[in-house]
Amino acid sequence: MFEIMRYEYKTKGTCSKSVSFDLDGDIVSNVHVVNGCDGNLKGICSLIDGMTVKQIVDKMYGIRCQSKPTSCPDQIAKAVLSAYRSEQGNI
Repeated sequence: MFEIMRYEYKTKGTCSKSVSFDLDGDIVSNVHVVNGCDGNLKGICSLIDGMTVKQIVDKMYGIRCQSKPTSCPDQIAKAVLSAYRSEQGNI
């Protein structure tokens, strides 16, 4: 049985400043993004609530925002993947 852990990730290269979320095994919940496009990010956070890390990474990893090499969805994917790998000991 996994223990639910709360994570915070400082985003890089986006208008958002950080993303925080709970991780229970590979299930992500209670996602919150600070700054960024408020309505869009609230929608994304609601849609991914209860998804697995793999589902989030498959859908959002690599998405770009305009000419930037990253985006808020990409940063969320990187955050959950980093936390999951950390829990699995695959840093």
